[in-house]
Amino acid sequence: MILSDKKILESLEKGEIIIEPFKRECLGTNSYDVHLGKYLGIYEDEILDAKKHNTIREIEIPEEGYIILPGTLYLGVTEEYTETHNSVPFLEGKSSVGRLGIDIHATAGKGDVGFCNTWTLEISCVHPVRVYAGMPIGQLIYFMVDGDIENYYNKKKNAKYNERTIKPVESMMWKNKF
Repeated sequence: MILSDKKILESLEKGEIIIEPFKRECLGTNSYDVHLGKYLGIYEDEILDAKKHNTIREIEIPEEGYIILPGTLYLGVTEEYTETHNSVPFLEGKSSVGRLGIDIHATAGKGDVGFCNTWTLEISCVHPVRVYAGMPIGQLIYFMVDGDIENYYNKKKNAKYNERTIKPVESMMWKNKF
């Protein structure tokens, strides 16, 4: 079951969902709009290795915007810090962003109960597009969980994305044992 605007507000009041900064005008019928933060990251190496720490070069989006290009994966970040303690957050792109040919996540649109951070975006595009810090980029949708939770994300010892940040975070796949 997807939370309605009223249920999202109730969860905010109870501290079950936290959105910072929260702007009432960003609350939709059953979602909350999030915005592109001021930092992008681009992997430094042309060939990425899943067993290696692949570092990123940081870009601060200037006031006049930044042109993203096809064939490059950009890691972005939401302006909003979120916490979700009673529901599963899903991040989807806004239709207006999709109509510009921008995808905001390659595979990782679902969060976990207990996720407490900004959202790293896996941005790609089909043709050059100028993007701006602060532009609406996606929407969070919250699904209720059925049953008790044993393993909250923010309490897992092996959680790789718990450190609070305002910058995009590169893949931590290299920390897995395989």
